[in-house]
Amino acid sequence: MTAKAQSAPSRRRRVLGLIRKESLQVIRDPSSILVAGVLPILLLFLFGYAVSFDPRFFKIGLVVEQPSAETGSFTAALMNSRFFTVRTARHRGAFEADLAAGDLHGIVVLPVDSARQAHRGEPAPIQVLVDGSDPNTADLVRNFVTALSVNWLEQQSLSLGQPLTPPGVRLQQRLWFNPAVSSRNYLVPGSVAITLTLIGALLTALVVAREWERGTMEALLATPLGIIEFLIGKLVPYFLLGMGSMVLSVGIAVVLFGVPFRGSLLTLALVSAVFMWAALGQGLLISTLTHSQLVAAQASAFTALLPALYFANFVFETGSMPWPLQLVSYAVPAGYFASSLETLFLAGDVASVILPDLLGLLVIGGCFTALTALKTRTRLE
Repeated sequence: MTAKAQSAPSRRRRVLGLIRKESLQVIRDPSSILVAGVLPILLLFLFGYAVSFDPRFFKIGLVVEQPSAETGSFTAALMNSRFFTVRTARHRGAFEADLAAGDLHGIVVLPVDSARQAHRGEPAPIQVLVDGSDPNTADLVRNFVTALSVNWLEQQSLSLGQPLTPPGVRLQQRLWFNPAVSSRNYLVPGSVAITLTLIGALLTALVVAREWERGTMEALLATPLGIIEFLIGKLVPYFLLGMGSMVLSVGIAVVLFGVPFRGSLLTLALVSAVFMWAALGQGLLISTLTHSQLVAAQASAFTALLPALYFANFVFETGSMPWPLQLVSYAVPAGYFASSLETLFLAGDVASVILPDLLGLLVIGGCFTALTALKTRTRLE
């Protein structure tokens, strides 16, 4: 039997032995089970229930300068909307102090001749004053009041037999991929990417650092382990743990939160596996460079978790950032994974989105693995 043939079984035994050792370490460490099992549930509940970009109730002050039949119907339409809590007055000054104090989200000023002017083809002056200190809320209030005003003018014109739009023209709106316009359908898949980033980077960031702190790294370095064997033995248990956490997270998203899943499970498994490889490689690189678990945990939070939150196009839109920060987002694995997850959940297997994301994850994962192999010591000397 050749030396090469004799070394192949030896390599397998060494790798399997290291995998078994790391698996037992995971099972005996309650923190690993908590991070992989409990943390995804907590984060999904947080993003599924506590965080929402959906419209909510807005407090509106309605100024009716001169009551009439038209202003009465507009007031009724505004009060019947599920988005507004309405207070009325005759003068704008009655609400200015409340708007400045934050007790109102906006003021709507309705002149008496708005509907009549619209019917004559003239501009209909409905004034909307919003609190610009919160731009997101200000835009929501303005857009909803504008949409409600247009709908009210159309209803008024139809009741008078004077349509505002040319005959034969009918505007229809259709929302693709997320017809309910629910932010939960967008936030929950993105939170899965954040969760797996934390699991992959944090758990593996502690692996090698823990060996150095406990003095067991010297025993490993005294064995004939090669670099590839060392990396495989260290990563496989945490890879399986991360994939199990992914299955748990996707199951909660679909069953509990009702997020639609329109892609294939095979594509989901492929994208998740490549992402876990990249995330685990990043964590193992951090663990290799630092010999302290505290430093490794801080480094993983700073280089993995925070970039995932800020540059994954999940909570903050990267397209609106300055171009240097947009360049940083291309080096964040969670950005590619979040993009693929949102596509798989809401649109399906869109190759034009998923293939570039897979390519980006492969490049990042390859870079992390190569750097880890270069920095990993497998001998005491």
